Amino acid sequence: MDDIQTITLDLDDTLWEIHPVIKRAEQRLYSWIGENYPRITELYEPADMLEVRKQVGAEFSDQAHDLTFLRRTVLERVGIAAGYDTDFIDDAFEVFDEVRNDVDIFPEVVPTLEAFKERYTIIAVTNGNANLEKIGLDHLFDEVITAAIAGAAKPARQVFDLAVQVGGASAEQTLHVGDHPLYDVNAARNAGLRTAWVNRNASIWPEEFEEAEIEVSNIGELLKLLGI
Repeated sequence: MDDIQTITLDLDDTLWEIHPVIKRAEQRLYSWIGENYPRITELYEPADMLEVRKQVGAEFSDQAHDLTFLRRTVLERVGIAAGYDTDFIDDAFEVFDEVRNDVDIFPEVVPTLEAFKERYTIIAVTNGNANLEKIGLDHLFDEVITAAIAGAAKPARQVFDLAVQVGGASAEQTLHVGDHPLYDVNAARNAGLRTAWVNRNASIWPEEFEEAEIEVSNIGELLKLLGI
């Protein structure tokens, strides 16, 4: 790993746990809608909203990688069905986004990113719509590549090709770090990047994929492995 010049990092479930956060954000949004636009919650239970989300995803399959677009389209659909104008969507999305970016960053993340920043170009690569400025980590990254920006979601190769291009080094000089065997490790390898698997839960590596070059339980362990 002596020749690594760029590190690309997954965000959700690599730097913080995401599933409880999304659950809280969904609950807060539904409560806010009920308080301010009650005809929507009279028509739609939370399970019904999920069904609308599935329908929107199927209808706009070419934009399924853009989670912000999908969520805003769902809000538009349910609002119109309940007889409301769509001018509430920005406020509703902000309610969701505020909670979605209220994450509990794993304790090793900030000092590790600070050490990385002194030595490497650091690129966030995510399928989600985390806002690093709201989270308070934007100063530790040189660039963010989202699925919406790339026009596709991981494991699509174009996501990693764009990350390599923005990072400025070759794919062979770029290390991708992430928690998902398919979306992160296998996809990055297929794009020619070096790979590190963050295995926080002592999971068993799936046999159908070639193992990552490095396995760690958290990103802090990379410091010693990279000689920092």
